[in-house]
Amino acid sequence: MLSGTFSARAYSFFDTLVWIACLNLLWIAFTLLGLGVLGAGPATAAAQIVVRRRAGGDAVPLLRSFASGYFRNFGRANALSLPIMAVVAALVLNWNYFSGGRGLFPQFMAVGLVVAAVFLAGAICFVFPMYARYELPLPQYLLMSSRFAVRHLAGTVILLFVSAAVVYASSVIPGLIPFFSIGAWLYLTGWLCDRFFTANDQAVAAVEPAGHAVLQGASTA
Repeated sequence: MLSGTFSARAYSFFDTLVWIACLNLLWIAFTLLGLGVLGAGPATAAAQIVVRRRAGGDAVPLLRSFASGYFRNFGRANALSLPIMAVVAALVLNWNYFSGGRGLFPQFMAVGLVVAAVFLAGAICFVFPMYARYELPLPQYLLMSSRFAVRHLAGTVILLFVSAAVVYASSVIPGLIPFFSIGAWLYLTGWLCDRFFTANDQAVAAVEPAGHAVLQGASTA
């Protein structure tokens, strides 16, 4: 019995590793299909949709489901991701400018930009898992993600820690990037966010009528 349980867990673990590796390759391939900038958003949306389905126990074919999510959400996911990319680029450019300056004001601005970047990173961790779960007007995703990140600081810290751990592991072992890093980050953040959203929906539903529950909506998956 113990041996059978161990074998089942070992199989599940290695099956998940293979699935993550395939997800990683699909994200890279479909991002390149969209010429990078125009492919990253739809690829991330498709990835979070399939992660949510897997987290829910839905064993759909990965390639077909990913491709369907990518093309179906191409325009809408780009409309969501491109402004976020623009904000990230603006933060990086401004930080490079102020961090090289002398005096109190440039250094103060550089520190402020780092704080803003950390806050934005926390919100971004929630954006596409939220997109995969809820049907909202596009401007609401980043707003609701920011509110969720502030209201659930413990979850935000966990997501930032996972993100930092993936970045660190990838910097130490660059060979992980084309095979596991992106897929691992997408899978872990998507799985965690699915748990956070489920717990939030249950907590809100317990104290409010279903029609007024925060983040209650139809899944886009």
